[in-house]
Amino acid sequence: MSDPVAHGEIRCGLGWDVHRLAAGRALILGGITIPSELGLEGHSDADILLHAITDALLGAAALGVIGMHFPDTDPQWKGAESTQFLAHAAKLVAESGYRIVNVDTTVILERPKLKDYRLPIRESLARTLGLDLDRVSVKFKTAERVGPVGEGRSAEAQAIVTLARSVSR
Repeated sequence: MSDPVAHGEIRCGLGWDVHRLAAGRALILGGITIPSELGLEGHSDADILLHAITDALLGAAALGVIGMHFPDTDPQWKGAESTQFLAHAAKLVAESGYRIVNVDTTVILERPKLKDYRLPIRESLARTLGLDLDRVSVKFKTAERVGPVGEGRSAEAQAIVTLARSVSR
């Protein structure tokens, strides 16, 4: 691959999402269902990781935010799989002339421990985004029992993406 800095435009986008934890909901992260007694509460499947990446992609390409494309006031998105949000954002980015260079993410959650799900989540993200696995990073952290995440009341995800657009010659 040629050097995108030397031959075109580079953009970065930052995404963040938070949802409450609740009984009776699935814990879905990166499109993967994680066994847990608590899941994420929300209008869609509440996949904070996919929501953060979606916002990062849309932001990097100056295409708005997830709520503009998939409002939580629209009943058609009730219970929707967030993989479709991410795939839509990736399509919009490509239609704007950008390609995704890499995705770096962090999930902040006290429990359950997620280390055994790193590879399946990375594979799911890479598949949805059409990227090689080595362009997708997923990290897991706790909040050290501080704040709502640390108290086990919520979970957060952060994402940063790098986009490149070639210069037409």
